[in-house]
Amino acid sequence: MKSEPTPKRKDAEAARKKALKVPKDSKEAKVAVRQRAREQRLETRLAMNRGEEWAMPFRDKGPVRRHVRNLVDSRWHFGELFLPLALIVLVLSLIPNPTIARVVYFLWLVMMLGTLLDEVLLGFKIKKEINATYSDPKERKGAVFYGLMRALQLRQLRIPPSIVKIGGAPKEFK
Repeated sequence: MKSEPTPKRKDAEAARKKALKVPKDSKEAKVAVRQRAREQRLETRLAMNRGEEWAMPFRDKGPVRRHVRNLVDSRWHFGELFLPLALIVLVLSLIPNPTIARVVYFLWLVMMLGTLLDEVLLGFKIKKEINATYSDPKERKGAVFYGLMRALQLRQLRIPPSIVKIGGAPKEFK
C-alpha cells in the first residue's frame, strides 16, 4: 500500500541533489556530516529495536540467530542474575566476618552451579532445536555459543532487544 504518489523525476533529482549539497564553510560541513550520521544511527537503532534484519550487526543476522534469540528470550535464565549476584558477593566478601564469609562462599557456589547447570541445559536445547530445524552446518556454526552468551546478559541490556516475552508471546511495539 502506497501512502503517497511517486514523485516526479525532477523532484526526486532535486531532493537527491539537496541531500548531497555540502556547505562551503568547513565548520558547517562538519556539523552537517555529524548531523547526518546521527540521524542514520538513530534510524538504524530504531529499526534494530523493531527487529528488522538489515539493521542488525553481522553477528545477529540470519534466521538461525533469530531463532536462537527467540528461544533464549522466551524464558528466564539463571545466568541473567549472574552479574548482579557477583556484585553482591564481591561487596559482601569485603566484610571481615567469618559467618558472612561462609554465607558468601555458599552463595558463590550456588550461583556458579546454578548458572553452569542452566547453561548446559540451554546449550543442549539450542543444539537439538537448530539441528532439527536447519540442515546447513554453516548456518548453525556458533549458534549455541551465541545463545549461551545472550542468556548470560541482563534482559534489559541485550542487543538486539528481545522481541518475545517470557513465555514466548511476541511483544507489541509502539
